[in-house]
Amino acid sequence: MCLVVVVVYSLTLLLPLGQASLPLVINTWPFKDATGAAWGALQSGGSVLDAVEKGCARCEADQCDGSVGYGGSPDENGETTLDAMIMNGDTMEVGAVADLRRIKNAVGVARAVMERTTHTMLVGESASLFAENMGFTAEDLTTNKSLNIFSEWLKGNCQPNYRKNVFPDPSAHCGPYKPRATVRDKQMRRHANVNSHDTIGMIAIDQAGHVAAGTSTNGLTHKVPGRVGDSPIAGAGAYADSSVGGAAATGDGDVMMRFLPSYLAVEQMRAGADPSTACKTAISRIKRHYADFFGAIICANTTGHYGAACNKVAGFSTFFYMVSNPETDKPALLSVDCF
Repeated sequence: MCLVVVVVYSLTLLLPLGQASLPLVINTWPFKDATGAAWGALQSGGSVLDAVEKGCARCEADQCDGSVGYGGSPDENGETTLDAMIMNGDTMEVGAVADLRRIKNAVGVARAVMERTTHTMLVGESASLFAENMGFTAEDLTTNKSLNIFSEWLKGNCQPNYRKNVFPDPSAHCGPYKPRATVRDKQMRRHANVNSHDTIGMIAIDQAGHVAAGTSTNGLTHKVPGRVGDSPIAGAGAYADSSVGGAAATGDGDVMMRFLPSYLAVEQMRAGADPSTACKTAISRIKRHYADFFGAIICANTTGHYGAACNKVAGFSTFFYMVSNPETDKPALLSVDCF
């Protein structure tokens, strides 16, 4: 995806960082229409929660990059399932769904969890039934595209997959798999695949400094059914605190969630770090243990300053993200060099 983005946006003017100002919308990847939807919500008097919900929902409807929303990232059974979260930085309330089936508007269901239950996260079939009870429409999330991805994967002996210590050999065969003796081999390192897992992560801050953050994704392509990554986990996929700011992450969620990078970045800003430095600190923390992980993070504080950082791996040396504030006038594409 990285190479495609460079080609598509090579003629786009990459605006320099402007003066910090509020309100602010910032999101991962060049998802311009999502930024515009969130910015429009703020401009029309909506709350920061409205902005994040509308922005992420736009990506779900548009199937951004095939990595958000229905019809993408089929699992080992060929099914597309969705993860999403939304966080209110004023109250510290969170709503999240994971392994959501049959419902296209995952971030809307996440907000319903936050506002219509005292829980934080619902998962799987029960989350889908909750959504239907709340008035969301049940629909097939499979498309011809996702079916083709799944079919080609089966023809290729189910490669790549995310199994280990099983037989038959997962590097050459499809399942079903059974466990075998654990092998500790340095060759079994994770591989960075910049095409298989992306997320929209979004932060919105209004003129008064209220902060919300959210995410939406269809997860990892060819994942083991039931797998949940960082996106719907508060502090991992995103975090918001209206006394400080917000952060949102994207990339290899299985690794990134172990370090709560969004929470770490917000805490760094609380301690006085500027957003760019806070983002770099969160990435650096993961790099100490997984030097070749694929990932990036965006950060913004309540003064309207913002920044981003990413880990440099093969095929991923520049991270693109979107910003809207009074200085940009309209959604602006920005980039940061990975380190």
